[in-house]
Amino acid sequence: MRKVCVVTGTRAEYGIMQTLIKIISEDKDLDLQLVVTGMHLSPEFGLTYKEIEKDGFKISKKVEMLLSSDSEVGILKSMGLAQIGFAEAFVELRPDIVLVLGDRYEIFSAVSAAMVSKIPVAHLHGGEATEGLIDEPIRHSVTKMSHLHFTATETYRKRVIQMGENPERVFNVGTPLIDNILKLDLLNRKNFEEAINFKLNEKNLMITFHPVTLEDNTAEKQFRELLEAITGMGDTNFIFTKPNSDTNGRIIIQQIDDFVSKNPHRACAFTSLGQKRYLSALSHVDVVLGNSSSGLTEAPSFKAATVDIGDRQKGRIKATSVISCEPTKESIGEALKKAFSKDFQSILKDVKNPYGEGGASKRIVDVLKNFDYTNILKKKFYDIKF
Repeated sequence: MRKVCVVTGTRAEYGIMQTLIKIISEDKDLDLQLVVTGMHLSPEFGLTYKEIEKDGFKISKKVEMLLSSDSEVGILKSMGLAQIGFAEAFVELRPDIVLVLGDRYEIFSAVSAAMVSKIPVAHLHGGEATEGLIDEPIRHSVTKMSHLHFTATETYRKRVIQMGENPERVFNVGTPLIDNILKLDLLNRKNFEEAINFKLNEKNLMITFHPVTLEDNTAEKQFRELLEAITGMGDTNFIFTKPNSDTNGRIIIQQIDDFVSKNPHRACAFTSLGQKRYLSALSHVDVVLGNSSSGLTEAPSFKAATVDIGDRQKGRIKATSVISCEPTKESIGEALKKAFSKDFQSILKDVKNPYGEGGASKRIVDVLKNFDYTNILKKKFYDIKF
């Protein structure tokens, strides 16, 4: 049996891989090793490793790494702790391949440790662009340290090849998160309201806003502009999900808490909704507002409008349901007005998700099982002929 070590550090990343992890765990030819780290182990971010255990998965190893700091120095120290923890975990687990998703700093530490330990890496969601974030160079660095690549679109597959990766090792499979959407029995409106202890209104917004980590100290001002844009909206309620453990994330968390305390009948906030409640929310809200990748990758599957603010997701492929705007009160207000307009609402009926229609998890597992790992560690730079 091939030992596949899946690393997860955030609720969002686990949500994308949930079905994939389940298929790996049930496959007779694969042995799942699950390493949990980062926000999953933090009381501040909801101890979401418990949700993983509730889903029936056995956690093979917990790698503690998060310091109680969201400064640049604090995050750099957390990365160092993570690399030490992953080095020890990989010596103990001895996986045949490490499977990771995306672009966060804990994933960089995990892949660096795997590389030095001579363990092959399979990377999900490479080739994408987020021009406002440190995630951008981290993602591309992880690509160069990886040996198998599973991209979400053909455009992203071509970018990974453009970075010198052999086309025979790069697979356009779509995103596994669509599999989760297709298999989950989502909550109806009444049950969803009961699950979050909050009544929906005539119009409803799901709001997630993260710091733009390649900008200096813009989080507080940009989020204040967002709050000013929504304050005067009538017949509208707001569901906030709090940001990740990024630089200056706590500033946004404090602003959310202040807004909710002043508007308890119109607003609620969650550190983590969990997969079922979050996807159920997308099926009931009218607009996804903020700068989370979820507005680009998940919301289109629910025919929900997305107002994408600022540069955090700049460069990513966007469905026709996505409206981009600047991080100012005026620009956000105009984008919201467009999202609720009759013309735009009519467009939503025919929206297609550019990240696939399902089946990615099975395609990934087929490659993990059948690809020849002989000499996989030695990579030759693939030159494109111009």
